[in-house]
Amino acid sequence: METNQQRMVTGANKGIGFETVRQLASRGVTVVLTARNEKRGVDATSMLHQMGLTNVVFHQLDVLDPVSIHSLANFIQNTFGRLDILVNNAGASGVVVDDEHLRALNIDPETWLSGKAVNLLQEVMKTTYEKAEECLNTNYFGVRRLTEALLPLLQLSTSGARIVNVSSLRSELRRIRSEELRNELNDVEILTEEKLDAVVERFFSDLRENKLEAGGWSLMLPAYSISKAILNAYTRVLARRHPNMLINSVHPGYVNTDINWHTGPLPVEEGARGPVKCALLPDGGPTGCYFDQTEVADF
Repeated sequence: METNQQRMVTGANKGIGFETVRQLASRGVTVVLTARNEKRGVDATSMLHQMGLTNVVFHQLDVLDPVSIHSLANFIQNTFGRLDILVNNAGASGVVVDDEHLRALNIDPETWLSGKAVNLLQEVMKTTYEKAEECLNTNYFGVRRLTEALLPLLQLSTSGARIVNVSSLRSELRRIRSEELRNELNDVEILTEEKLDAVVERFFSDLRENKLEAGGWSLMLPAYSISKAILNAYTRVLARRHPNMLINSVHPGYVNTDINWHTGPLPVEEGARGPVKCALLPDGGPTGCYFDQTEVADF
């Protein structure tokens, strides 16, 4: 893909999103940096301009707001006429957290990654219905709405578009306790948006009835975990439907960011390597895959 032909969108005023924009812009890619908060987005763009990256432009985006999504699509259409790369990076954790108590626990990264911290975290993290709803709406439904709105512009890409969905280690199917659910989300031949919506409905039903454990859901960040597992499944649905594009999801690594309350050991520069690699895959590269950082891994 020629760098002067690329456009990219990501929720990106901080963390991995911001660093992804910086790395892509430094390679000559014209980048549309998006953020929900206009001031933070403008400030982030100004910071990049001060680094000499004047090929970054800002547009406000709230993936929960259809009007905001429509406005962004119009902006890209009118400014560039097409879209070559879409990086979906907006995220919500799905829990209410006692930050101070969490820091005091001082859980080491290995315990976090293994999921063994789940019992320790029960007293400092609460999965409320409201937070779970926000999480699924942001991490899955928001991504889906945005992607669907931008697909007509992605289909105009002269070199075959790239879609990158930023996922998580928590998305991996082996972390879901229910074998039936694992099999359902892994059956790429029959996956559809309708089937994914039905899984989400089951999750909310079990959450309402306090049956997450009985239902076999992940107990470590349950809403976040299922939102990213569903996002991975959606990635595979899209990839099958659009074989002319390269569409992948990527776990950026356990990075020091707001979404994990700065418990991760990796710097954002490392975390952006996977999304950037997937955004710049050469023609004929992998599609419908899950990357663990920069390597293809099992769903």
